[in-house]
Amino acid sequence: MRVLVVCHRFPFPPKRGGKIRPFNVIKHLSQSHDVHVASIARSALEAKEGEGLSQFCAGYEMGRVSNVVQALRMMGRLPTATPSSMGFFYCPDLAHRIREMVADRRFDLIFVHCSSVAQYVDDVRGVPKILDFGDMDSQKWLEYARYKPFPLSLGYRLEGAKLEREERRLASRFDMCTATTRAEWETLRKLGTASASDWFPNGVDSEYFAPSGEPYDPDGIAFVGRMDYYPNQECMFDFCAHTLPLLRARRPSLRLTIVGADPSPAVKRLERHEGVTVTGSVPDVRPYLRRSALMIAPLNIARGTQNKILEAMAMGVPVVASTTAAGGVDASAPADFLVASEPGGYASAILRIIENPSERSRLALAGRVRMLGHHAWSHSMRRLDAIIERCLSTRSGDRIATERQYG
Repeated sequence: MRVLVVCHRFPFPPKRGGKIRPFNVIKHLSQSHDVHVASIARSALEAKEGEGLSQFCAGYEMGRVSNVVQALRMMGRLPTATPSSMGFFYCPDLAHRIREMVADRRFDLIFVHCSSVAQYVDDVRGVPKILDFGDMDSQKWLEYARYKPFPLSLGYRLEGAKLEREERRLASRFDMCTATTRAEWETLRKLGTASASDWFPNGVDSEYFAPSGEPYDPDGIAFVGRMDYYPNQECMFDFCAHTLPLLRARRPSLRLTIVGADPSPAVKRLERHEGVTVTGSVPDVRPYLRRSALMIAPLNIARGTQNKILEAMAMGVPVVASTTAAGGVDASAPADFLVASEPGGYASAILRIIENPSERSRLALAGRVRMLGHHAWSHSMRRLDAIIERCLSTRSGDRIATERQYG
């Protein structure tokens, strides 16, 4: 089968959330099918690194864009009904090449990851199409509006409303729509379209993210995530302001390491808090996790699966997560990880692990076992295979019914 995969971020190397899921889909489908990929790259470095994708697919088309031009495309859509997100991920050159590919290569399936790039193929007919929303982005924008000051909150609310309307329109133009978690799938279903829908979870590479047995710092906790991403920034501002003082009052030697690329100046200023280190970009997050007693994920804004949680649990590093972030993980609290929702709860859960080595060992083992059984990519890809088969069978049945009616 010949498959076209369109995704919003060039999916190699799979070092961030928006690249990990499509990369694993591409890698899996390429084992049995002729897979071609289309996506955009925003810098010379990303384009160069992206060349490594060639070993995992039959070929790819890379549209080159710049953030400055994409920002202008976003602004150009502000006074229109089209979401600005669509402008940010639009590349005229890539659109032209995708049209040529679809016309010339006779694909048997088109798989799109992220609604913002569905615009490239939403008008394609005669080919079964799957739109993997991953997370329902409209709901993320609407959530942002709750945390941003006016008038920014108004802008986010407007973008969320526009994107929700566009998600509904796009869903009706694909044969099958998917999401990352059951909760996101329920949100997708509430769009009320007639399209079939399902979900398949994110996985984790449990061989790469594995326990090492090396000693850990009983007073060290870590947060991992890109620090140019607003939900990560917001939760660290909140944690350092309200939870960290409670912890250090009990354990003055406790230290927080914030690990993630491109921290904003405001994030860097968190180092003014006693015991806080902001690393910026690091070549490998695993040493920081392995040296930590636990990882925190106190996100107030979270859609879908937080890969950082999966990775830490796979490494045998206990996790204390917010109720919101925990909703995207197929695990149970307090059996596999601990969940809290306010500063006192976070402090209590963190101290429970730090002050009880046996509890830390229990959670380390339970988290690893849960990841192996419930967030393995092999399990996720079996679900995807069934979804694809269902999509193709439905399309084939519709075609046969049409031929019988008009033949």
